[in-house]
Amino acid sequence: MTAARTGNFHSAAFAVFLLGALLAIPARAGSISVPPEATQAMDAIYGGDPDAALAIARSIQHAQPDHPLGYLLEAEGRWWKRYCGAYEVKYGMADAWKRSKEPEDDAYLMLAGKVTELAESRLAKSETAEMHVYAGMGWALKVRVYALRGENRNVARSGVKARAEMLRALDLDPQMADAAAVLGIYNYYVDTLSPMARLLRIFMNIPGGDKETGVKQMETGMNQGVLMAVDVRFVLSRALRQYDQKYEQALSIAEPLQARYPRNAMFALLLGNLNVELGRDAKASEYFHSVLELPVADNGCGPRLRDIANSFLTALH
Repeated sequence: MTAARTGNFHSAAFAVFLLGALLAIPARAGSISVPPEATQAMDAIYGGDPDAALAIARSIQHAQPDHPLGYLLEAEGRWWKRYCGAYEVKYGMADAWKRSKEPEDDAYLMLAGKVTELAESRLAKSETAEMHVYAGMGWALKVRVYALRGENRNVARSGVKARAEMLRALDLDPQMADAAAVLGIYNYYVDTLSPMARLLRIFMNIPGGDKETGVKQMETGMNQGVLMAVDVRFVLSRALRQYDQKYEQALSIAEPLQARYPRNAMFALLLGNLNVELGRDAKASEYFHSVLELPVADNGCGPRLRDIANSFLTALH
């Protein structure tokens, strides 16, 4: 792996903290109950239409202005739009690598702050694992944009705060699979840091990680989680592709994403990319052609993803 490839990916290492939404009434230990309107919003986001989710999120904010749910949903929808805007091919992989500071970042970061603020307000009255997850998600939302902008110190500070909230959530409820998922992402990526980044981590007193533990935690999240199940599956597949070159395993993890959300062009691109790595050019071509045929709701995102699909198809011939 080249130094450039490693450096660029680490600058976005935490950018994979892709989030869902939840309601404040757990159905059982370790589970977060998601209301129908939140499910509808998440399905719109992961189905490739984040703008549809934004309207739902704002209606939830209006109905529950003191609950983090609506703000979390809106931030998630905004993130996927920005993530798609940064999507490009580098080192033979399609991903969001790096993007400059954008005017809309301020509104996004304000939403992230609101998520943590409202969760902390509820925690001051009654401590619950669920609200610690919310508080941690607020910090994780910030991590993603800071990472995309290459602001590594902000990534580290916010990532550590997100980690602390998830650890406390697991202290209160050891079965909280969504908290385990976020900790898994942290553990995996911190353990893959370059030697220079490791020295910086020690200097900044940033807790270490363990990749094997991280994989197990992410697997728990994708199989048992509610709000992180889709996100962490996407994260783990990309991580196994990038760092471990376990393309077959990454493919088996990613396939359910495309099966559930066939209109998400980024999921199709990932599957095509993995099939290329496995030498299955005909299957890869099918996925890339499917991207060209998808009706992408976000006009700013669609042309970019189609260009990426065409670039892969050109490389196959």
